[in-house]
Amino acid sequence: MAEQNEEQDNRELYAVLNLSPEASDEEIRRAYRQWAQLYHPDKYQSPNLKEAATENFQRVCEAYEILSDPNKRQVYDIYGMEGLKSGLELGPSLDKAEEIKAELDRLKRMREQEKRAARIQSSGTIMSNMSLPQYLHGDGLFKGMAMTSEIQSQLSKRSVAVIGGNLAVDGHVGGGAANAVLSHQISEASSIEFMASAGLRSLLGVQTSRHISSHSSATAGLTVSLKDGSLNLSNAWTRQLSDTTNGSIQLLLGSQSSVAVGWQKKDERRTATGEVKVLLRHQFIILIDFLLNLMAALQEELGVLPLRWKLVVGGSYQNSVLCAGCFLMQELSRLEMCVLCISSQMGISWRFELYRGGQKLVVPILLTNYLNPVFATGAFVIPASFYLVLKKFFIKPYYLKRNKQKALEKEGKSSAQVQEGRAAAEKAQKLQQNVANRKRSKQLEMDGLVILKALYGSDTILNNLYSSNETSFESTSGVIDVTTPLNFLVNDSGQLKLHEGVKKSGIMGFCDPCPGERKLLYVEYAYASNQHKVIAVDLVTV
Repeated sequence: MAEQNEEQDNRELYAVLNLSPEASDEEIRRAYRQWAQLYHPDKYQSPNLKEAATENFQRVCEAYEILSDPNKRQVYDIYGMEGLKSGLELGPSLDKAEEIKAELDRLKRMREQEKRAARIQSSGTIMSNMSLPQYLHGDGLFKGMAMTSEIQSQLSKRSVAVIGGNLAVDGHVGGGAANAVLSHQISEASSIEFMASAGLRSLLGVQTSRHISSHSSATAGLTVSLKDGSLNLSNAWTRQLSDTTNGSIQLLLGSQSSVAVGWQKKDERRTATGEVKVLLRHQFIILIDFLLNLMAALQEELGVLPLRWKLVVGGSYQNSVLCAGCFLMQELSRLEMCVLCISSQMGISWRFELYRGGQKLVVPILLTNYLNPVFATGAFVIPASFYLVLKKFFIKPYYLKRNKQKALEKEGKSSAQVQEGRAAAEKAQKLQQNVANRKRSKQLEMDGLVILKALYGSDTILNNLYSSNETSFESTSGVIDVTTPLNFLVNDSGQLKLHEGVKKSGIMGFCDPCPGERKLLYVEYAYASNQHKVIAVDLVTV
């Protein structure tokens, strides 16, 4: 759709001269003489008419200057006015078709390189761990900090490279690593990733993903530690449970083996996730048989395995920022709120995550090292209640007010454009009036084509008018009367042609009365003593 609109914009000058995009040089010269004769400023004595004629004459001259020059016309047909104004004119030295094509190809490659450069994206995460029990014991509030950063580059349509690194400090212990990932899309359903990491956890790995069906996918990965040669195997299965909900099962085999079952519910403004994770502490034997990418068998050592568990509940709100006790709104931001973590190993904690563009700030706050149902309930209810109050009394009213303000601004801007376009169309029609009347009188004498009424604008309004038997029509803001321009465009042989693929709003005497809406042209005409009516979108020939 965007490409189609761009192509139509590249034909606006053809609409000014009422020409087909395939018009010959002779047709361009003939149309220019017709319009230049009509709009030449020397023909008018009235200051208002002279000013209107000058504006339209300049438009006609600009259109003729570009369309009559083969080089400029070729650039205009491909890049539009933007191409001509941004220095893409080829100049007199390029007088051969091969040279012009070569130069256009070079400019096209430059634009593609610029687009590839724009595909480079950066992202990062900062995590600041805080502990309330540690603070109460006088050891300070901060336990540690971690930072990650990465740069992603689109190498081709199917290949992506990512280079990044991370640093972490926990108490008196710290470390870091640098990593690189190369991802390639093998087919529409399959992809593969190669990864390498250097640092405290130096490793090499490969991971494959495949869409099993339109609602489910599977991922398998293998990593090798360069430090001790240990292997780690990971498998994950994801299925779409509903339009907004996904479920997943993940199995990790290695130094920290685990099984996790999770779900995620995400809509336009909120995200909720849940996960139940079982950590397996002792060694065990697992038999995996891949049959249609599903786990068929799993065998464990005899004995009871000690389990550690973690429960995470919470929610989020987009376009929100919580800072210094104030609730502010920012675009491209999201704050994870009311997130409560309950773990048999870590106790009870809050977790806040702030997203801004490609950056992420994570702040976990440990509340207590012990599990207490009453404390856990309070830790969840307090921030959740705070969030609901903010949403009801601050967030929702703010967004309603902001959206209303944006709608008013858009409506005001559109209204100003329509008024300006109508004023220009009225000036052009005044200059066309005398010639249009003479042509109309001549067609009446010949019993030829006479435009009785012509309206251009909203398809809803004009469709209703076309399907009704009403003969009168009250003026409305959604349409513009173009009876005069169409009578002016009727040729001596009694024909009216509006060319396909050219926006009618660009024709002299027309304007766009309803920007962003689908538009039609409604015409009532008389021919050979019979009256007819027709409605058209792209092409009219009567």
